[in-house]
Amino acid sequence: MCHVAECYYKLLLFAPPSSFLPPPPTSAATTHRYGGTTLPLSPFSNNMHFLTRLHLFTKPSSSTFLCTFFQNGGREILTRVGMNLCSLSSAVSAETSDLEHDETHDIVKATERADALRLAVSQLASEFSKESMLSMQKFFGVRRARVVPSGSLKLDLALGIGGLPKGRMVEIYGREAAGKTTLALHVIKEAQKLGGYCAYLDAEHALDLSLVEAMGVNTKNLLISHPDCAENLLSMVDTLTKSGAVDVIVVDSVAALIPKLELDGLGVTTKQDFLSRMMTQALRKIHYSLSHSQTLIIFVNQIRFSPKKSVKGCGPMEEVTCGGNALRFYAALRLRLSSIGLIKTEDKVEGLQVSVQVVKNKLAPLAMKKAELGIKFGRGFCHEKEVLDLACEHGIIVEYEGNYFIEGQSFNSREASELYLAKNDRVCDKLVMDLRRLYFLQI
Repeated sequence: MCHVAECYYKLLLFAPPSSFLPPPPTSAATTHRYGGTTLPLSPFSNNMHFLTRLHLFTKPSSSTFLCTFFQNGGREILTRVGMNLCSLSSAVSAETSDLEHDETHDIVKATERADALRLAVSQLASEFSKESMLSMQKFFGVRRARVVPSGSLKLDLALGIGGLPKGRMVEIYGREAAGKTTLALHVIKEAQKLGGYCAYLDAEHALDLSLVEAMGVNTKNLLISHPDCAENLLSMVDTLTKSGAVDVIVVDSVAALIPKLELDGLGVTTKQDFLSRMMTQALRKIHYSLSHSQTLIIFVNQIRFSPKKSVKGCGPMEEVTCGGNALRFYAALRLRLSSIGLIKTEDKVEGLQVSVQVVKNKLAPLAMKKAELGIKFGRGFCHEKEVLDLACEHGIIVEYEGNYFIEGQSFNSREASELYLAKNDRVCDKLVMDLRRLYFLQI
């Protein structure tokens, strides 16, 4: 009905008034057939193009209804309704025009902002060094972090990025005999597999080279230093980082760092406060150097228990790490290791079960994830065990009725399969590559 009324009002606007005036009376009763309806021709005899205009404005069904309604005396109703609808249509058109104007204004404003940004960047380029220049690609380009595998597929999965990130600091901490040094040495081993150079700064003076070699680390391509004080060690870290030639630097450990004042017999009572201030100053410089380097720096740390400060005084004991809060702030990853059990064969203890908790992760939304690893004394991670688990889970190794089929060979027990993988590094490395392709976009 609304459509018909609007069309009728348009007809009033476009058709001359004489189109709707009845002609002089005539004795002959003529009719006209239009749209399936028989209409008296007399009201339209003076202007037959009324029907033509009616057909242009309306659909055939609407035209028939309009003529019938008009014939029954509904002309005034149609006129009023049509006027209201046309007024509404004009208002909508005006609103649409305003929106189009606002959209045009937004485009112009965006163009002006883009021009202003380009002008500001060009001014900064002339005033500051190349390293300080703003770059859209640098700030907004999405890049996958380059990583060094940790030596454990389960830990790489818990980290969410396939390993420990280059160009970042990582803190590995926990209680004694929790596998902290073992994890750091496995990262060095994986970096050497990729052709990288590594440095091990032994502040504890406790590194056993025979154990390092037994774990598969190439000591000939490993820089080893035993700095005499904390200042010298941190200066070495900054220098090696700036060189850009070292892929992994391990500091073992922060708790063993001795400030020069303490070596000289001064400031012994304020050792922790002084070490915290020194770490804060040094890490600021190292963090800046890392922004221009792809070096991975691993800080091994220990935990202490300190009374928790509160409004009412000292509260219960809380776990803290050595060296103050600067390291936990600058570290992109924080991994807490804890021993959760022993690996036994009959009555002999062969290793440890270790839980690694991802306490902080800046590169993936996977904080507080956990991975349980096996460490065998004198050899490191039980790599073959987790490779067998994950390969069977994804069908890379076929397990059927207790038998394992690996590279065309059949093994009738899990122990025999693990022993085969432990003795055949080539087969194990191939399975690791297949699993990394499956889990991660980059290898």
